[in-house]
Amino acid sequence: MAAMKLNKLIRDIHHWGSPILMVPLGVIIIAGLFLMLKKDVDWIQPPTQRSAVEVTGPPDVTLAELYAVAEGIEALEITAWDQFDRIDVRSDRGVVKFIAPNRWEAQIDMTTLEVLSLEYRRSDLFEQIHDGSFFADWVKTFIFLPVGVVLLVLWLSGIWMFFEPYVKRWQRAKRRKAREVAAE
Repeated sequence: MAAMKLNKLIRDIHHWGSPILMVPLGVIIIAGLFLMLKKDVDWIQPPTQRSAVEVTGPPDVTLAELYAVAEGIEALEITAWDQFDRIDVRSDRGVVKFIAPNRWEAQIDMTTLEVLSLEYRRSDLFEQIHDGSFFADWVKTFIFLPVGVVLLVLWLSGIWMFFEPYVKRWQRAKRRKAREVAAE
């Protein structure tokens, strides 16, 4: 009897948890699919360029020189050093990526100071959508986090609902075999 109530509770949780997840989980899944493709689709994230000069050691240019070049790029809309969202040094490729808060990315050659690429970077937008911070910090904490917890519960209840009939069948077969052995 208790097993019947447990099974009904698990089915009810699974049934009513699903509509709660529909919209936020759809957003998470779609943004996650874009993130999975970010290295394969240039529209999502610009490909990392490579210096024309072979990288054999540390560059002769300073970070200040690199910054001066980045500051001169109008699309980045940067007027001060601390305004950059981040600076990504790719030493193996001889490139520094300057990423501005407006999502524009400039890739600058660490040897020649040439701007190798200036493109819009959408991967950060998809990441913010994926974790909920795009909408508001409270959405990330009070909607997307609980959705993750409910999804974990649905996953566990789904596993139970999948295996439960096999467990019951195995238990019945075991009891039947025990009765047959006892009857002999």
